Amino acid sequence: MKPGSSKKESKPTATAQRGELSPASPNRAEELLRAIIQGTAATTGTDFFRSLVKHLAEGLHVRFAFVAECLPNLRARSLAFFQDHDFGADFEYALPGTPCMKVAEGRVCHVPDRLAEEFPDDTAMIDMGTVSYLGVPLRGSDGKVIGHLVTFDDKPMPSDPLALSVLETFAARAAVELERERAFEDLKRRKEESDERLRDLFDEAPIAYVNEGLDSKFIRANKTALKTLGIKPEDVPHTYGKNFIPDTPEAQARLKAAFESIGKGIDTSGVVLELRRKDNGKPLWIQWWSRPDVSGHYTRTMFIDITERVLMEREKARLEAQNSYLQEEIRNEHNFGEIVGNDPKLRETLRMLEQVAAADSTVLVLGETGTGKELIARAIHDRSPRRERPLVKVNCGAISAGLVESELFGHVRGAFTGAITNRDGRFKVADGGTIFLDEVGELPLDTQVKLLRVLQEQEFEPIGSSKTVKVDVRVVAATNRDLQELVNEKKFRADLFYRLNVVPLRVPALRERASDIPLLATFFVQKLARKLGRPVTQIGDEAMQRLTRYSWPGNIRELQNVIERAVILSPGKTLELAEELRAPAPLPGSSRREEAQTEKVESRNLKAERDQSLVTSAATEKTDGALDDVERRHIQAILNQTNWMIEGERGAANILKMNPSTLRSRMQKLGIKRPSRAA
Repeated sequence: MKPGSSKKESKPTATAQRGELSPASPNRAEELLRAIIQGTAATTGTDFFRSLVKHLAEGLHVRFAFVAECLPNLRARSLAFFQDHDFGADFEYALPGTPCMKVAEGRVCHVPDRLAEEFPDDTAMIDMGTVSYLGVPLRGSDGKVIGHLVTFDDKPMPSDPLALSVLETFAARAAVELERERAFEDLKRRKEESDERLRDLFDEAPIAYVNEGLDSKFIRANKTALKTLGIKPEDVPHTYGKNFIPDTPEAQARLKAAFESIGKGIDTSGVVLELRRKDNGKPLWIQWWSRPDVSGHYTRTMFIDITERVLMEREKARLEAQNSYLQEEIRNEHNFGEIVGNDPKLRETLRMLEQVAAADSTVLVLGETGTGKELIARAIHDRSPRRERPLVKVNCGAISAGLVESELFGHVRGAFTGAITNRDGRFKVADGGTIFLDEVGELPLDTQVKLLRVLQEQEFEPIGSSKTVKVDVRVVAATNRDLQELVNEKKFRADLFYRLNVVPLRVPALRERASDIPLLATFFVQKLARKLGRPVTQIGDEAMQRLTRYSWPGNIRELQNVIERAVILSPGKTLELAEELRAPAPLPGSSRREEAQTEKVESRNLKAERDQSLVTSAATEKTDGALDDVERRHIQAILNQTNWMIEGERGAANILKMNPSTLRSRMQKLGIKRPSRAA
């Protein structure tokens, strides 16, 4: 209001509470009622606040009206502003020094006139020509002030109960809408944050996530999936999941089963699939979960890379097979644990063994059958730098000619009839360690060529494969035959003989180390009596003399068999030998033919002795022999089926429902020996 106005005679003051207001005319009441009805029409949000201030200004016949929300730090922000029949721009302002400060404190503020005198610091309103003001608070559901509703004008605004009532009614409605808006915005904000977190979880998750169409076309894939599969973000729209599956029967069968489950609306839970990376084609194994979306238009897929686990499991299976093989070798009856003897000839052999073991050269162990060539090979390995790696034995004479190459070098699936899976050969199993080729003179000529290459180049190709496999293997070979003679007869390659004969090591026959017979006999008695549960603990002088006089054409193996038979048949603590052993034995200088004949005679005598001791009648003898033959064949069949593995879930003892030690005793009794053990 302009200075000098007649109304300056009495200075009005701002009304901070409802006072006594004069009645309004009927026409004005109708106008305000219409304003209420129109202002609270079915609108929400910004439209509601704009409609509110517009109808307030028009109904109360004022130039200005606005609704504002309170902000922190004594500030406020307009939600809608009506000015001179049009909407003005929203604004934000500080409350101190303005009449709105009183409203923000929870009071109605009415300045009927001369606003500039009451609030000289409110320059914004003063600059707009404001002289009067009426404001009411907006209270939330908890009673706290959350905003204010204001009308102001450039002319005086007398007290009007109806106007104040309308303003308070609108303020209540505006407070509800403001709370609803704030709740909606809060929900919207939290949803956006949640969506952002979900996007982050999806994109940054350590587990691969993919959304796929029912035809396996990618819709969306996270970073882990892209990295695992070897694809880029731009590849996603053109990528089909099924194209990662290699074209092998097993992989395709798994994929087909998984797709059929999805087609039936069934979850696939942890299916293992073999894939190929797109960028480098390397094998990839994943554990795959997929569930159809509720819409049925796509699937939500999750998978984890288990390549390392699969490779570890394969390596574990290989090591378990290797360990099982080695355990069987350790348990084998000819594994003495240590070499027994003190004869000068044996000591000379062991001295050379110590020198040879430290080197990495090929060793050819020479000696008659049963002299312990395998034990020498084991001693070489145990004293070599390779002792922490496996010693793998192959009896070349116990494997059929058609399978010896597969046994040594392995084969790939489909290489020949019956090759249903890939199989590592003994050279691959022995990688880093030592391979013992017993009876190497029995190898077929075509296999000798391949063996020569391994000795020279340390590499080979499995049967049916063009891929070269490199190995680091030390070869120790053994034979009881004259390889030079076989070379002369064109039955053994000369170049292979020279390659094997780098360091020849001869094992003396038992007749050449007769002074060791008492030690060996005592060792076998103690070992076999404990193993078979017999009471024998000593050998009489007469029995020891007979053992010492005998020439032992079968060497240590024959000695062990004779002792075992005597331990079984001896009733007391002293070992009793068969009567036939009293016959004069050939002298060490006897011919080999005489020794062989003696061996045959002795064998027949021992068999007759056992038959005579175990049965008392011809009928019983015949029946027992037939039963023994049936049992022997049955046990041998099961042992062949398990590759002579005795213990373990897939071992012969488990199949036969026998204790492993019981099975070994039965094998001893029935004379069942692993073919590869014959030396």
